[in-house]
Amino acid sequence: MEKSSLPNDFPRETQPQPRRSWPNALGVVVGLAGLAALYHHLPSLTYEGFREQYYDVLTSSAIRHCNRRSGSPYGRFPLPDDPFRFIPCTNVTVPPALDDSDPEQTWAGLFDPNPEHWSWGNATAEQSVQDDDPYAGRGIYLCGYLDVPLDYTNETDSRIVRLAVTKYQVSGLARVDTALAPHANPSAGSKSERTIVIEPGGPGGSGTSYAWRAAQDITKRLSDGKFDVLGWDPRGVNTTSPAIACFPYDADRDRWSMLTNQYREVSGSPEAQLEVADAMNDAIFRACWEKHGDLARFVGTAFVARDMEEIRKTLGEDELTGYLVSYGTGIGQTWANMFPDSVGRVILDGTEYVRDHRLLGGFGWTALDNATDAWRDGFLGECLNAGPEHCALARPRGSETVSLQDLEIRMQKLVVSVSQRPVAGYVESSGPSLITYSGLVSAIYSALYNANTWPALAQMLYELEGGNSTLAAAMLDHSEWEYDPTLPSPPSPKPSTDELGSLVICADSYDAPLPPDGLVWWNSLWANMTTQAWISGNSRFFNVFPCQHFITYWPQPAEVYRGDLNHTLKHPVLLIAETYDPATPLRNGRRLLNEMGKNARLIVHHGYGHSSRDKSSCTDSIAKTYILNGTLPEDQETPCYADEKPYLYGVNATSVGVQTVAAKDPIRLWREHIQELAFWNPRLLPGR
Repeated sequence: MEKSSLPNDFPRETQPQPRRSWPNALGVVVGLAGLAALYHHLPSLTYEGFREQYYDVLTSSAIRHCNRRSGSPYGRFPLPDDPFRFIPCTNVTVPPALDDSDPEQTWAGLFDPNPEHWSWGNATAEQSVQDDDPYAGRGIYLCGYLDVPLDYTNETDSRIVRLAVTKYQVSGLARVDTALAPHANPSAGSKSERTIVIEPGGPGGSGTSYAWRAAQDITKRLSDGKFDVLGWDPRGVNTTSPAIACFPYDADRDRWSMLTNQYREVSGSPEAQLEVADAMNDAIFRACWEKHGDLARFVGTAFVARDMEEIRKTLGEDELTGYLVSYGTGIGQTWANMFPDSVGRVILDGTEYVRDHRLLGGFGWTALDNATDAWRDGFLGECLNAGPEHCALARPRGSETVSLQDLEIRMQKLVVSVSQRPVAGYVESSGPSLITYSGLVSAIYSALYNANTWPALAQMLYELEGGNSTLAAAMLDHSEWEYDPTLPSPPSPKPSTDELGSLVICADSYDAPLPPDGLVWWNSLWANMTTQAWISGNSRFFNVFPCQHFITYWPQPAEVYRGDLNHTLKHPVLLIAETYDPATPLRNGRRLLNEMGKNARLIVHHGYGHSSRDKSSCTDSIAKTYILNGTLPEDQETPCYADEKPYLYGVNATSVGVQTVAAKDPIRLWREHIQELAFWNPRLLPGR
């Protein structure tokens, strides 16, 4: 679509839809009780999804009036003058909408005085024996929000972004009564000396979801449980407002993805498939423009970096302490060089190199180094090292021992056969299905992010090779759809914010010249990427292909950072780059270290998966010493090695009740993996 065909009355501000009123208070309270019960019995219904989808019910006046009639042994929240307006997290604490005329009153009305409904940290064995106070010594999850400018470059624009924030406070809360004074923790309810700010990546990953899943592990790993952990949903993401979704329902996105996300190897005509995908990208960006107006100008990494600086200032800390992962490292690099005097103890794990993101398609074609090696040396090679007891693919099909070369040939034959003809499958919950090449390869790529999934994937491939598609159909069925027809329809369904990722990637590279030969150049790039990396080439190509149309609708973002990455920082940062990372190659970390010089140190983490999740006592020791004391290795580069190998995680554990990864139900293991991918990077969710 040509720029000249856009309407002249470009919408300045997107107005949210009016909220529905519910007929009576009794219906609201009864409905809330039913929804809460449903939440606790449906593991696939996420906390964030519940918060978003039932917001209308949960903010009703009946609930607010009910809360005000009760007291709490911990007092009322939010506390006076708390800039984050923190209240204990429950199933209802989603920040008020931007069109709320009295957001602070609405937010205060969501405070539930009953501690049994709050989200507490795990109790230790010692804490659990204190029956008189089950919450003594336990951390608490606090939910809040922070309003920041939509456009930092234009003071006359009064629009705001309402950032959703979740903090895990390690000290818990202080009681206002004195009944349990002997057990009282003098620091209870207090903020820690430093706050570890976290961001999981994407673009489009949810920091509040990350906090929910990982905050307790992060504070233990990096600070021996001494420091609070805070995550936020970046602008456009999840429960931050405005949230950017360009489909009215997830089912609509699912429907079109089947047509547009076919991989090159199964496209009868790659040129024709490219035309279809390109037309759909144009349609999606047009929908984003129609629905959200100029908001895409304000979601780039530079503004996200400014938001993180506002979070630091609001925390009241002179310097920021952070653990930023994957695309989060891109935010971190940008922020550190925009605000060098604010840099405290910051870890960038799974390092990107943001100069790549300034290039046309750079987010895609610069990230292909490791996927094939991770498949061969890691998934297949470590399978054989672990043996048939721990990896199904190590079992011989005949009488001969399985070799790496033979196994690689077998898997290639399997994948090629699926590309020639999909495999019929059946799942009781959804009926007939197909195991397609695109779905299978995208599942393999996503599994390389997390070596804990490898036993499940190996079992699935072994059975599929033998003609049994049951496990493959079940696992891919958990991967492919965002809409789940088995769940009840919410009163106000809210789609996922998947389109945000493309808008960020394209905004950050908006000034890279488009090729004069158009789709001919993109077709050549697609061919080169899939030739270089059959596992990741298609996925990474589809990440960047929409940028063909970005400037048609948004000619220039409000701000991009185009400066160097070698500014003198208040404190050096710690980089962690992995040898077999399928998304952020070791090359990234070394190039970034070379440019940052004395302002950084690098851990070369020898392990599998994305970021340093493949546990290394060496890596953890350096990271913890840095976060607690600010001490870094003298050498610019330090090698560290993972403690265990894939397929053998926990095998040597002597603790009673320890279950190895290989012993877990493959469906359960895969479901956990998919749920984690949703906050790491929604664009990685395997599709058809």
